[in-house]
Amino acid sequence: MPAGTHLSLDISTLYLVATLAAAMLGVLLLFFWRQEKIAALGWWGAAYILGAASVALWTVGGAELGWELSLAVNAVGFVACGLMWDAARAFHGRPANWIGVIAGPAIWIGAVVLLDPLDPEIRMLLGAGLVALYAALTAGELWRERRKSLRARWPAIAVPLMHGAVLMLPIVMGDMFRSGNATSMSQIWVAAFAAELVIYAVGTVFIIFMLVSERTVTAHKTAASVDPLTGLLNRRGFSEATSRMIEREAKAGRPVTVMIFDIDHFKSVNDRFGHATGDDVLQVFANVVVASLRITDLVGRVGGEEFAALLPCAMDEALVAAERVREAFEASGVAIDDVPLETTVSIGIAGGPANTELEVLMASADTALYQAKRGGRNRVEAATEQPLSLEDARRNMIKGAAAPREKAVVSRAEAIA
Repeated sequence: MPAGTHLSLDISTLYLVATLAAAMLGVLLLFFWRQEKIAALGWWGAAYILGAASVALWTVGGAELGWELSLAVNAVGFVACGLMWDAARAFHGRPANWIGVIAGPAIWIGAVVLLDPLDPEIRMLLGAGLVALYAALTAGELWRERRKSLRARWPAIAVPLMHGAVLMLPIVMGDMFRSGNATSMSQIWVAAFAAELVIYAVGTVFIIFMLVSERTVTAHKTAASVDPLTGLLNRRGFSEATSRMIEREAKAGRPVTVMIFDIDHFKSVNDRFGHATGDDVLQVFANVVVASLRITDLVGRVGGEEFAALLPCAMDEALVAAERVREAFEASGVAIDDVPLETTVSIGIAGGPANTELEVLMASADTALYQAKRGGRNRVEAATEQPLSLEDARRNMIKGAAAPREKAVVSRAEAIA
């Protein structure tokens, strides 16, 4: 049997392997799409199924498909490439680009129909160029996420680029394909493309599940660090984020300031109007704080009606921001059955030099908050001294609370209410 026949059989086998792999992976992606409700998985699954069908018909039928059916089969393959691109867009929350999906098949059909008979070499170059373009667009869509760490994402960009590079070889090495051994070069390229197609099919699915896994882990981390009611950081998330900020500001030698907010008479709101109203008040306050502070300031809900913020600035600047929060919340206009609800907040502030521990600042700010409560609420109080240690901060809090036992108990009860 001639060597060329062996090569043809091997190429057909490779294409059939790629077809079976793509079909099975497409079914797997569609299954996970149904389970996980991730739209991008559905797009990817559909692309794999269409691509597998196109390659299978092209491999089995070959020249026997006829002009019209061959044109349609190739067009379906280009649609599959476009869907791969749109799947990457959907994964990152971008809308589908149907014009882009159908542009490739439209260019192919237009070229084949209008330029009939189309030179086989030009036909191959046009098809390879269109698929390479879609591969580049897919890689570019993933590169849009470069603001995130690329250590886990570089394969997602490298694999479609490799696919496009293989397809571009006939264009880049056009002189070799047009030389006397053009038939031999074309066979070598077709064999290389068949082998690469298997790698691309399997590698792309691996990348898809890597990206989905990365997003799932990120979602779980976010859920563990965010308060579901207000959308702010919870105590754990606030502690982790502020530790990083304090460390960063310490390297720059800049001071930091902590605020602790406590909504006045919040317990009475729950008792009189129910917890649903109390939740509404908490959400209103969270919105007020976020709107009143800078985007660089960290805000978290660290207790029932207690919130905290860390500002990378000195005490004087933080006092102005705290007054802005207090005034905005007082004027927030919460009403129950058209009856205005009094909404006020007491705020304690403590600042410290670079690298002051968060626990130290929180304890000192809590002392200032207690003073604001005792002073009549709806006010901002700043810690008079910068605590040097957590023990000093706690000692100052105890000292500030020193009073006859009975009076202290009553005052504390009023403060909590």
